[in-house]
Amino acid sequence: MSDHNPQSPNFNSLSIDLTESIFSLLPIPSLVRSSAVCKLWRSVITSLPPPQPSPSPSSPWLFLFGIHNTSAFHNQSFAFDPLSDTWLRLPAAASFPSLHIVGSDRFLFSTAPRFSFSPILKPRWRFCSPVRFPRISPLLGVFSGKKGSLKFVLVGGSGFIGGLVDIEDRQAVEIYDPVLDAWELCPPLPADFRSGYAYQTLSSALFGGRFYVFGIYSCFITSFCLDSYTWSDVQTLRPPGLLFGFLNSCNNMLVLGGMCLSTRGYSFNLWKIDETLMEFSEIAIMPEGLLSGLVDNEDEDSTKFASLKCIGSGNLIYVFNEDYHKKYPACICEIINGERGICRWRRVPQLPSPVNKFHKVVSFCSSVSISDVFQPDEP
Repeated sequence: MSDHNPQSPNFNSLSIDLTESIFSLLPIPSLVRSSAVCKLWRSVITSLPPPQPSPSPSSPWLFLFGIHNTSAFHNQSFAFDPLSDTWLRLPAAASFPSLHIVGSDRFLFSTAPRFSFSPILKPRWRFCSPVRFPRISPLLGVFSGKKGSLKFVLVGGSGFIGGLVDIEDRQAVEIYDPVLDAWELCPPLPADFRSGYAYQTLSSALFGGRFYVFGIYSCFITSFCLDSYTWSDVQTLRPPGLLFGFLNSCNNMLVLGGMCLSTRGYSFNLWKIDETLMEFSEIAIMPEGLLSGLVDNEDEDSTKFASLKCIGSGNLIYVFNEDYHKKYPACICEIINGERGICRWRRVPQLPSPVNKFHKVVSFCSSVSISDVFQPDEP
């Protein structure tokens, strides 16, 4: 006896508007699986309107690109969707134009030997006119110009001449206009951030029309105005006990995340930053159980946290370990109300096996919409 009642409505009998409304509530991995059910579902899913622009997109994905120095065959790419709490294995990363990959706001960038860019999930590499100061591992930001056009800001990095690192690099700043395929040279990073300062490493965040640069270990901070192309004075931003930190833009505020050492021991803390006064207020501390799960507790205390990294946008902060021996463990902090310090922490599932051993791991987070996943159907 069949349970099917021909008098009962089924999914295919729903109106297109209602069907779209149902699909619009699903996380992207579920939409990918649903699109394979039938042509009608795929047609509805691929025609879903893109989400409305938001100054602080929620639930950004975490992207991890593993680069092997000698064999592109061993490259791997992964993306984590926090809504479905699942990892997706992306297409093979062997097609990267070079080893020097940077990610920012729904784009991948190859910075050497020639600057190029591509959407994250639909690799279509576009080569740009030559930069004036070629460099590797720069800071990169994607922003809207005065007329709403997309622009890229390229800051610092290691300059190179004929494949050799230029130790006298001036930490140039250039802005690229994709419409004009042209670069504009801007004032360089202040001298405090230049390569003469031993082993300086930097993090950055776009916030309030400014591109902030923060010294991970020095705790120097400055910002570049994207309207006037000027740098602010360099200041020091170091909460008590901070060993190293990373600057992010989350929930319409600047957030500093970093490792601390106090009389209570080691902890990973988050602070809200007042960008006007450069003052800080604590909003969260990672639970001890999550922190111990990110590191190898047999290592010396002075070194076991060195490979931790913190990146974030929207309403999420990701903290993870870039060292292979732990298979890149990660956790998330969801900032529910930064003003009141209301946050929720959880562990990220392990990467889907097999996971190769990489020489370099490139990681960043970005908002993702259904239009980033599906190619338009062929006519």
